[in-house]
Amino acid sequence: MGKYKMAHTMIRVLDLDRSLAFYQQALGFEEVKRKDEFEYEFTLVFLGDGDPNCHQLELTYNYGQAVPYDLGTGYGHLAVTVENLQASHAHHKAQGFKPTEPKGLSGDGKPRFYFITDPDGYKIEIIQN
Repeated sequence: MGKYKMAHTMIRVLDLDRSLAFYQQALGFEEVKRKDEFEYEFTLVFLGDGDPNCHQLELTYNYGQAVPYDLGTGYGHLAVTVENLQASHAHHKAQGFKPTEPKGLSGDGKPRFYFITDPDGYKIEIIQN
């Protein structure tokens, strides 16, 4: 059996344009691919960091969805890394994304991560690379 490689993570979104704007503005993700399935009433948009081989985020937009999705208790969060945590935090704060205060779990007191929330309520962990 061959080795498996992560391809993408899919989340459902209520408002595709709003979600695209968030992921592009907050995280700098780029639209990699879009697939409109008009017959089946959904659109898939794949986002990435510019590397065609990167793990991608798939936004699934189901036509006619009128109420927000229930995230349930099984979902945790998406995680991305950044080179400069403090600069990223300041950027997200200035953009109005309401980041949590940076925290660290190593016991040395150094901030290592914080969270922001997308328009559909999905948590995104920003981690110092």
